[in-house]
This record gives sequence, C-alpha cells and structure tokens, in this order.
Amino acid sequence: MTQTRACDYVLVHGAFHGGWCWRRVADRLSAAGHRVFAPSLTGLGDRRHLLDGRVDLDTHVKDVVELIAAEELSGVVLVGHSYGGIVITGVAAAIPRQLKQLVYLDAVLVEDGGSWGGALPPDVVAARSKAAADSSGGLSLPVPASSVFGVTDPADQAWVDRRMTPHPFRTLLQKMHWGAPPGNGLPRIYVDCTNPPHPPLVEMKQRYRGRADWPFIDLATGHDAMVSAPGEIADILLQYA
Repeated sequence: MTQTRACDYVLVHGAFHGGWCWRRVADRLSAAGHRVFAPSLTGLGDRRHLLDGRVDLDTHVKDVVELIAAEELSGVVLVGHSYGGIVITGVAAAIPRQLKQLVYLDAVLVEDGGSWGGALPPDVVAARSKAAADSSGGLSLPVPASSVFGVTDPADQAWVDRRMTPHPFRTLLQKMHWGAPPGNGLPRIYVDCTNPPHPPLVEMKQRYRGRADWPFIDLATGHDAMVSAPGEIADILLQYA
C-alpha cells in the first residue's frame, strides 16, 4: 500500500455505529501516509450523550461539513457506510468543491425529496418505527445484534455489540432536499457487499446497478465491511489517494 502523495479521508459511519468502527481501515490508511478523520455523528458513539429529539439528518450533514471546514480540508475522499451514504450525499450537495471522490460503502441512496425510510421496504420502516416507539417513546431506534450487519466472527460480534448505540429516530422519516441528485455530479463509486447481502438494501441497489453514472464494485463480505474486510476496503480507498 505504498503511496507517494498524502490524501485526506473522511469516513462516515452508519446507523448505530460511531467513528470507532473505522479503526482497522483508518490504521491502514494512516500507515500509508494519509490523514484520516472518522467522526462520530451527533448522538452516536462517543457522542451518544448528545442524543435528543432535535438530532436529525441535517445535524449529521452539518457535523461533517463543519469538520471539513474546521480542519481546512480539500480534495477529500469522502466515504459513507450504510446510513452514512445519505449523510455524504448531503455533504456533496453543500460543499462539492472540497471533495474529489465519493465512496458509497453498501450505502443508502436517497434522491432529492426522498427519505431514508423511503429507500427501504415498507415493512422494515414499520418495524423500526414500532421498535422506536416501544423502546424510547420515539426518540431512537434500538440497537440490533451485530449479526444483522453480516458480522460473523465471534470476537468481532462482541466488539461491535458492545460499542453500538441507539440511533436518532428523526433521521428515518425526514425528507431531504438536496437541490441536486445524489453525488452532485462528483466522481463516485458504490461498493456492494454481497456475502451476505444486507436485505433492506437489495431492492434499492438494483435500481442503480448498471447505470453508467454509478459504477459498482462487488465485495464478497458482509454489510459491516470496515469490520470484516478492512484490508480490502483500504485498498479500494487508496486508489483515490
């Protein structure tokens, strides 16, 4: 993984996770000489104490926009995993000039005017809404087992299970108005984790696969690829350094 030019990576985690989940990928990118930022979104991970009824998708987009501004980053390779794909779409709409590449890692794609829930099967949305109401009065989505995300190694399961935190419920149904299509015309790729596929995303991915503006890379690992296949993810990302 030898590189000759430093690059700035911003890695955005998915629902229930935090910046911690990128550790194995971040270590590899840093060892190759690059700067890596893996923030925890408001209300999640080490910022779980900030969870309240006001936290929504706009909050999370602003988290990343403000990080990029505060660190004075440019030419950023911006990576979004799962729910984080919606976040990086919002960032690309807000500050495209600071970005050079978008990487959607088994991520949710939301069109202008759509929502996270709108990209998922209706029965999944109904189940998640009921779980949020039952567990927290509608404040947050309860944490699922790591096995839901294709994590199979027992040690990895234990690590992910003890680190995950409830996810802000408002993000599920909020409609987003990007003012641009997903990606906002920036170079982008979609990394499709296929073994096993993450059931809630199967139909959504079929709508984009095969389009010239959405190149797909298949990766034979589970949904939490940054945990189960960090070397492969790092190698993909290093192509853009």
